[in-house]
Amino acid sequence: MAVEAVIWDFGGVFTTSPFEAFNRMEAERGLPKDLVRRVNSTNPDSNAWALFERNEIDAARFDTLFLEESTALGHPLRGADVLPLLNGQLRPRMVAALQACKQRFKVGCITNNVVSMHSPGQDTTQRSAGAMAQVMPLFDAIIESSKAGVRKPDPKIYLMMCDLLAVKPEACVYLDDLGINCKPAAGLGMTAIKVVDVDQTLAELSAATGLAFGAEQPA
Repeated sequence: MAVEAVIWDFGGVFTTSPFEAFNRMEAERGLPKDLVRRVNSTNPDSNAWALFERNEIDAARFDTLFLEESTALGHPLRGADVLPLLNGQLRPRMVAALQACKQRFKVGCITNNVVSMHSPGQDTTQRSAGAMAQVMPLFDAIIESSKAGVRKPDPKIYLMMCDLLAVKPEACVYLDDLGINCKPAAGLGMTAIKVVDVDQTLAELSAATGLAFGAEQPA
């Protein structure tokens, strides 16, 4: 089936991955590498991160629950110390690719986020809010987990986007930096691209869509 829509994750796709910031913080504090990832992958449907991304708890409760969960793994870490690390630097080539796709296809965004991430008045989210302000108006449809009450990798959120765009899953390309989120998209019939780096992503996106994307400009 011909491609009709390209659906994108936001963080780690249009911005640098927060996992890079998590690892830097872990190294600075003498914590085990990927501790934050371990906390987030333990009881992934009901842990603090999942509840917060579905907007079922507020930031204060997230702070408390995340501390309890990290303590249970032997390394106490407050949730309030993790949230500022979600901000990443914008990737201009990915934004340009979105603009090119928009000329031919429908484009949508499915993002797991928390309410504080789209509150531009908060100092810890200024960079994220600025990046979102540049990119979000380009999409034909947006689903935010904190507003929809459902989050990836629940297949329902992908089908919700297909309904919004009026396309079948088989006619979609889906991009995400997490394999766990690509798997259900592929299971529904989408062409799933795991974002590892910009060059690899654009090469795979070009192969899937037939579009050509510009190379990185020399400094």
